[in-house]
Amino acid sequence: MRWFEIALVVLTLATGIIWLLDRLFLAKRRAAREGLLETREPVLVDYSRAFFPVLAIVLILRSFIAEPFRIPSSSMMPSLLIGDFILVNKFAYGLRLPVTNKKFIATGEPKRGDVVVFRPPHHPDQDWIKRVIGLPGDIVAYRDNTVFVNGRPIRYRPVGRYIGKGKGSEMTGASLIAEQLPGRPHSILEREDMPFFVQGEGEWAVPAGEYFVMGDNRDNSEDSRFWGTLPESNLRGKAFLVWMNFDSTAGGVDFSRIGSGIP
Repeated sequence: MRWFEIALVVLTLATGIIWLLDRLFLAKRRAAREGLLETREPVLVDYSRAFFPVLAIVLILRSFIAEPFRIPSSSMMPSLLIGDFILVNKFAYGLRLPVTNKKFIATGEPKRGDVVVFRPPHHPDQDWIKRVIGLPGDIVAYRDNTVFVNGRPIRYRPVGRYIGKGKGSEMTGASLIAEQLPGRPHSILEREDMPFFVQGEGEWAVPAGEYFVMGDNRDNSEDSRFWGTLPESNLRGKAFLVWMNFDSTAGGVDFSRIGSGIP
């Protein structure tokens, strides 16, 4: 959605400049030239004056308050489903300039277990979503479907078999497991019918200013196991709410998802 962000910034600046120039200079020149107290505004000025406040409010809200995103893949199942529309807190990790994403006011740092939206280093024009597993200075390992943080394994509790629906029905039959991540317990999925799948096992040292992120759908997630740690500068915000779910293959809107928090 970077193109939308660029277009929004350009349109906001353009309409604001046109409206300001007309108010300060052009309107007075028209009145003096025509000898009238009030003159008819050019169409471009009229539209700029009408749309600038709306565009400015939208830009401020989505840049510094909350921004909507849509979940396009199954990598965060069962926490987030294909077709979920989520809201992302844009000030949780610092206020950032639109387009450049450069932080100019620090307000906080990600905590272990946070679900974050970011731009991956190898796809800087895309927005991805994963869960923070490793913090700066941690040693994270993944072996035999188990996450280790600083040498200590995360505890797991089998829940049962997952039953998916709609576009997520491909995960039906996967193992539904409660992962007891300190401070942020949540559910994950594991597939037992993919014995030759490359699971991304290994051990990683998380550098200062970077994070280790993973998807909750462990056998269907391209995450830090495959492309490395995530720089803090690539963060976009913290996901916190599902405000809508629409999956045409599951009957359309799932009203039970509306208003759901993100574990």
